[in-house]
Amino acid sequence: MSEPLLVERADHIETWTINLPEQRNPISRDDMIEAFVHNTRRVQGDLDVRAIVLTGAGSAFSAGGNVNDMQTKSGMFAGSPYEMRNGYRGGIQRIPLAMNDLEVPVVAAVNGPAVGAGCDLTMMADIRIASTKAWFAESFVQLGIIPGDGGAWLLSHAVGPQRAAQMALTGDRVDAETALKWDLVADVVEPEELMPAALKLAGRIAKNPPHATRMAKRLLKESRTSDLREVLELSATMQALSHHTADHEEALDAFLNKREPDFQGR
Repeated sequence: MSEPLLVERADHIETWTINLPEQRNPISRDDMIEAFVHNTRRVQGDLDVRAIVLTGAGSAFSAGGNVNDMQTKSGMFAGSPYEMRNGYRGGIQRIPLAMNDLEVPVVAAVNGPAVGAGCDLTMMADIRIASTKAWFAESFVQLGIIPGDGGAWLLSHAVGPQRAAQMALTGDRVDAETALKWDLVADVVEPEELMPAALKLAGRIAKNPPHATRMAKRLLKESRTSDLREVLELSATMQALSHHTADHEEALDAFLNKREPDFQGR
């Protein structure tokens, strides 16, 4: 059986590819959930990984949940309401929690349809770049269910409450150009340009000291639920730590001597 999540590394950047193209890359399988959780924990402890590009194999980014399993009430959709509740909590909900804890910056290269939980997965990335063939749909209501993986929270923070309501209550598709207008994505490119553009952006992130990008990402996340005083206090603490890193000293020396820095993640 092939790996559900392919991982490749080059120049401090990992590429994660959801690898179930024949099923349009659902993410509700146990092995896929375990792969996301395992890899987020792994790279969290590896300062050599400075950015991640997340994409899908084949023509789709991710179809989200497995609709066939929903119909047959199997997998995470099996059991009584109480058992299903625990199935969500011990299953697919582990992905948004793991991605939220991840401090390595993530760029989503959305190569095709991102539907339901697949749409929500793109919202877990820090930056999204879409192919012209991509589209997004918070389509749960069209199946008579609701976003069970945190999509209501994720989408509201990504596009604001009004656009989130429009997507979640209609389930309608949002094409790539509309997604760009709504700030759902940072850029739209032709399919053949998608991975080069995502890797180039990841490279611009990865050239910086990893402690700085990781703490900056954490500050951005904390600002969603904290007031200014709380963010300022956390910023003061993180800034004090940053001033005592070897990479900060290297950055200063490189700047003053007009040379390229060589960061070691220390």
